[in-house]
Amino acid sequence: MCYTILLVDDDSILVSSISTYLSSHNFKVQSANDGDEALKKLSGKLDLIILDIVMPQINGYDLITLIQDDNKYKDIPFIFLTAKGMTKDRIMGYGLGCNGYLVKPFDPEELVAMIKNILNQYIKASSCQIVQKNNGELKVKQENVHDFTMTEIKVLKLVMRGLTNKEIADLLCCTTRNVEKYVSRLLSKTYTKNRTQLAQYGLRLALN
Repeated sequence: MCYTILLVDDDSILVSSISTYLSSHNFKVQSANDGDEALKKLSGKLDLIILDIVMPQINGYDLITLIQDDNKYKDIPFIFLTAKGMTKDRIMGYGLGCNGYLVKPFDPEELVAMIKNILNQYIKASSCQIVQKNNGELKVKQENVHDFTMTEIKVLKLVMRGLTNKEIADLLCCTTRNVEKYVSRLLSKTYTKNRTQLAQYGLRLALN
């Protein structure tokens, strides 16, 4: 299967180099040199986004927030590939839900390994979908669909353990507001009405 990756970085030489390397590993790469161009290229099938943080006009943080506002692309996994390697920068990245954080300079083999790992986990995590019978009973329907992100799976597991949104936020190094957003998405996707039903759903999938 050929996966499509959107690569966003204002360093055109680096973009060209990474695109060539990823293409040699059978990835289809679309590239953009800034946030505006990236937003214009959000079309069709897209499996992963790799983006820099420091870019003109729209930085990486704001760009991924804009992308997540689009229901079609809100659950696409993404990797920050950046020179900003401070702990606070990583916390900010993971707070936005990034699936990987790689600091420049980097080994391209490590990038490919990270991409493959994220895509493999993402597909496994999203291989089930909840459907509701006429009598209201929930059942699990196995399908190869992109339904759950890895972050949502992590949040679901912690909800099953009875943790509060604040406790989950502390463990995942993100804000309580972000956790509330993930819980809300999970409730919608699983057709459950509250955290108790959501935890019960998780037990049905044997996620713990």
